[in-house]
Amino acid sequence: MWSLHEVDIVSQPMIRIEGLTKSYGNAQALRGVSFEVPRGQVVGFLGPNGAGKSTTMKILAGFVTPTSGVAQVNGMDVTVDSVVTRRLIGYLPENNPLYEEMMVRDYLDFIADVRGVPREQRQARIRSAVDRCGLSAVLGKDIQQLSKGYRQRVGLAQAILHDPDLLILDEPTSGLDPNQIVEIRNLIRDLGREKTVILSTHILSEVQSTCSRVLIISEGKVVADDAPERLTTGEGGTVTVVLAPRSGAPLQPEQVRAVLAQVPGVTGVEAGEAEGGGTLGFHLRYGAEDIRRALFEAAVRHDFCLLEMKRQHVSLEETFRKLTGGEATNAGAPPRAA
Repeated sequence: MWSLHEVDIVSQPMIRIEGLTKSYGNAQALRGVSFEVPRGQVVGFLGPNGAGKSTTMKILAGFVTPTSGVAQVNGMDVTVDSVVTRRLIGYLPENNPLYEEMMVRDYLDFIADVRGVPREQRQARIRSAVDRCGLSAVLGKDIQQLSKGYRQRVGLAQAILHDPDLLILDEPTSGLDPNQIVEIRNLIRDLGREKTVILSTHILSEVQSTCSRVLIISEGKVVADDAPERLTTGEGGTVTVVLAPRSGAPLQPEQVRAVLAQVPGVTGVEAGEAEGGGTLGFHLRYGAEDIRRALFEAAVRHDFCLLEMKRQHVSLEETFRKLTGGEATNAGAPPRAA
C-alpha cells in the first residue's frame, strides 16, 4: 500500500511552470509562460527561432535562472532544489556537448560517475543505456570517429544513464539524415512509454508521430496547447465538392457559387475542376464548424446532385504559421532553435 507521501508525489505534475519570465538586458525571452505536464506524457515544444523554447528547457534543466515565475519538477523548485531536481532529469541540449577524444565506453562511465550512479549499479546502467540506444558496435570507438546519428545516440544514452523520470530533449534529430531521424524518433517513442518527455523540434511530422500533446510558443508566450489532431481539426480546412443538376437544366457557376457561399460555416468558395457532363467543382474553406450536414441540406434545397465531397483538414504546418505569424518550419533541414 502506498503511503500518503507517495500518493502525493504521484499526483504531482512532473512539470509545473507558472508565470515564467526571462530577460537578457532589454530583451525579454520569456513573457509569462505557464503550463503543466503530467507524468508519462510526451510533449512537443514548437516555436520559431528566438521564441523561447531552449530558454525554457535550460531553466527546467537548471542551467539558466529565470527572472521571475515558478519552474518545478516533481513539485520541487528547479532553482531552490536544483541538486535534487537535476537527478530527476535527463537533458540532451541542442549542441550535444561530448568529449570527442574519449571512447564511448569511457565517456559513459565518466558520466555515470558525475551523475552519482552507485558503483555497484554502474555497469548495469551503462549496459541498459547502450542496448536501448544501439551503441554496442561503437563502444570501443572514439566519439570523434562517430557519425552524427551515433553521436546523437551517445547524447541520448548519457541522458538516460541515471534512469531519470523526465527527459528534456532539445532538437534531438537536428542535422540527421532521414534514416537516422526515424531511428531516433523510434527510440524517443520507446522511452516515452515509461518516462515523461518534452522535446523541441522544427520537424512537424516528428511531433505528429511521437507526441501526444503540442505546445507552441511565439515571442516568449504559449499560443497553443492541445493534442496534435485537435490543433488541426479545430482550425477547419477545405471541402472539395462536385455537383451536377438533378433536372435537365445545366448548373450556372455563379448561381451555385452564391448558394455555397451562404452555407453556414463556409468562409470562402473557389472554383475547382469540372469532370464533364455538366458537373461543377468547388473548393470550400471552413472554420471550426462541421459544414457537411449544411452542405447536404443546401444541395437538396436547390435541387443539386452532390456527387462528391472530400474534406481536408488544416495541416499542423498551417496551424503553426497562423499562430506564430512566420515562416513554416523546414522538415528537410531544420534551422537552429533559440
